[in-house]
Amino acid sequence: MLIENDFEVAEPVDKVWQFFQDIPQVARCLPGAELTEDLGDEKYKGKVAVRMGPVRLQFAGTADITERDERARRVVVHAAGAEERGRGQATMVVTATLSAAGRGTKVDVTQDLQLAGAAAQYGRGMISDVSAVLMRDFSANMQDRIERIDRGESAEQLAAAGAPAPASGFAIGLRAARMALARVFRRFFLPYQHAS
Repeated sequence: MLIENDFEVAEPVDKVWQFFQDIPQVARCLPGAELTEDLGDEKYKGKVAVRMGPVRLQFAGTADITERDERARRVVVHAAGAEERGRGQATMVVTATLSAAGRGTKVDVTQDLQLAGAAAQYGRGMISDVSAVLMRDFSANMQDRIERIDRGESAEQLAAAGAPAPASGFAIGLRAARMALARVFRRFFLPYQHAS
């Protein structure tokens, strides 16, 4: 399943690209994600918790940075993991491409996601909506972290700030449901407005 999202960060592209070089910092911006071990050679062990409807899934696995293209401002990450209670597996190739957007930076994110087990039962729409909610939170957390670095916060202060509190499953579900309702509204009601 291919999922595409984009967001903007109110910082110059060079600064955001520099931030993307520090994978532990980037991981701290994603709600529910935690790096547990640096394996060297740009490979990491970690965990990701995500809620799909009433089910909370926690995957443990590895993330491997397979490409960093300085000129194209593109980074590619291959991740694979198994649900900790044996309820499935996930593999994902994430490609993030940065480009200048006025004085800020546009980040295009493509996720090629393959799910098996409990998570695979959810439809593309719900998975896309949850992904969009997580990307919005990720972008806000990234903006905050870059601003903290700009203010001169030390590595200790940043570590003490830790990862952002993961969004509650209920909040993510509510926001994803609103997105789904808006999509249904646009699909079914807007054509009638244009016809009249």
